[in-house]
Amino acid sequence: MLMIHIKRYSENITNHEIPTKHYDSLEISPVHIHKNKKCHKEAILALGDEIVSHLHSQNHPMRVEMVPEKAVVEH
Repeated sequence: MLMIHIKRYSENITNHEIPTKHYDSLEISPVHIHKNKKCHKEAILALGDEIVSHLHSQNHPMRVEMVPEKAVVEH
């Protein structure tokens, strides 16, 4: 749910919608408690990637400098 709030906050302060094609195609939201953990994890990573990619492409003031390596490491 936090990622959804971050997306909405960014959209509200910039008045630009963040496109989330991949996240939307997964058809899963934080309230879908019947979905398994793997599906939720994939959705969170997809949404996070789309938010960060959008912020980088827009030179957004919320932009955080990232190293070119993957931000998430699997355990």
